[in-house]
Formats: sequence, C-alpha cells, structure tokens
Amino acid sequence: MSAWPAPPVLFSPSPYPLAQSLTEEMDCEFGSLETRQFPDRETYLKIHTSVRGRICIVAIDMSHPNAKYLPLLFLTETLRELGATSVGLVSPYLCYMRQDKRFTDGEAVTSRLFAKALSQHIDWMVTVEPHLHRWSALDQIYRVPSRVVQGTSALAEWLSPRKRVLLVGLGLENEHWVADVASKCGHPFVIGNRQRLGEGDERVTLPDLSRYHGSEFVIIDHTISSGKTILRCIETLLSRGIDNIHCVAIHGIFANSSDLALKDAGLISLTTGNSIPHESNKIDIGPLLVPAILVCLQQSARAQL
Repeated sequence: MSAWPAPPVLFSPSPYPLAQSLTEEMDCEFGSLETRQFPDRETYLKIHTSVRGRICIVAIDMSHPNAKYLPLLFLTETLRELGATSVGLVSPYLCYMRQDKRFTDGEAVTSRLFAKALSQHIDWMVTVEPHLHRWSALDQIYRVPSRVVQGTSALAEWLSPRKRVLLVGLGLENEHWVADVASKCGHPFVIGNRQRLGEGDERVTLPDLSRYHGSEFVIIDHTISSGKTILRCIETLLSRGIDNIHCVAIHGIFANSSDLALKDAGLISLTTGNSIPHESNKIDIGPLLVPAILVCLQQSARAQL
C-alpha cells in the first residue's frame, strides 16, 4: 500500500468480521466510528479517525438492506465532508438486484433506482457474484466504476479436497456457472430443472443419478434466500434413495430461518462464504476481494492526479 502517502482507512458501519480481515490483508487502518440510535430510532454517527486527504473504504454486509442504507449514506457523506479524497464501497453481497423489470404496470424497477441513488454517494464499488439476470453488467445501472469478483474459485478450492463428490446445480440458466466450479475443482456435475407450479411453489427434476450412488451430493448455488428451490432438490434426492446431501453457496441470506428448514429436511451440512455473517461461513472470500479493491484504489488515485 506504499503508493499512498497515508494508508487507506477502512470503515464498517456495523460489526462485520470480513471488514477486519480485509484491513489486515491490505495493511489498511481500521477506522474508528461511533454510532447509535436515538429513542425515535434516528441514527447518530461520529467518526473518530482523521480522514482528511486520505482514501476511504466502506465494507458492509448489505443483506436486509432497508435498515442499513441510511446509516451507509450518512457514513459515506460524512467521510466526504471531513476531507476524504475518495470513498469506495466493498459490498460482497449486493442487494436490490432482483427487480430488474417492470413486470406489471406501476411496479418500481428497484435495481435501477437503488443503483442510481447509491452511485451518488460512492466513487467505486467491489462486489461478488451479483444477481445479473436481465442486466448484462453493473455498468448498465451503476454510474461509478465497479469490479465484479467471481466466487467460483473460492467454492472450488473448498470442494477440491473432498472425495467422490457430485455437484448438483439448479436451473439451466446456471449451467455455465456450475460447469466453471466443476472444472476448477475436478468434480462431475448435473443440472436440475426447475419448474414453477404456482406462486411460491416449484418442482425440481433431476437426470438419472444411479451411476453416482455412494457419492456425496453437493448442491451449489450463488445465493440462498428463501431456500425453496434447494428444499425441493433435497426432497427429490431423498425420493431417489440419496441421503448424503450437502449444500454450498457464496451468499447465505436464509430468509425466515430457511437454514433450519433445510437441515430439518435432511441436509447434512451447509457451507457458505463469509459475505454475510452466519454460522455456516467456512469459505473466506477476502483473498478474492483484495486484488479488485487494489485496482479500484489505483484507478481512483490516478483520477485525482
């Protein structure tokens, strides 16, 4: 980090283990701040670390974002007011990517609106495996430079040492991603087909798995939110007489305690990356983030010359 007169300062508006580990890996200063809520739930914020003339980074878990957005805005804007030369955002899980189309008249396209709003308060952004569905790139909606980190290598590194593994991907649209993980870890894979049956219900069908009996079946996905698709996959596997079932994902949101529902359904183990703090975090994505952050810092520094 010697390219800067003073080390960048990394802040996190709420406790976030990944932020601390990034500080250590990048030899940054971990910024000190004070935050609390007044009785009416308004936010109080005070920054104790001097940031004048320094590059600042904000690392945050943006799952369940509504309660986190205003404190994030207050932090980034206060850093600017106190003299930070630039403020970048490291949000490994990027929220508000679901609603990317006006499906019915009157609906808000929240992915575009959130991106427009957030872009006003940051200079660059790093994220991991965002849900790019109808958007081909973040640049379509975000107005600041961004770096998208692929998490497949982290999943593959965790999966590689395991013996007799079959990877189970969900949805034909994910086949390329699953194939990438499989090629990096050396395990075979199959793809389950998802069929929507109605509001909130679906069926998962799988190809013939007889040749893989005796293997460890590992369901892999980018993100687990409601967990309903994975739950249906577990049920399908169990109906085939397969009970050695595990699941690995990059982001684990686990809405409505879906992690407990998956375990109750017969899942033996659940493993996630540490983008969102959870007891299942066993895959460290920090080393993947560092190169992308450094690129953004260097680009930001050049822009100020």
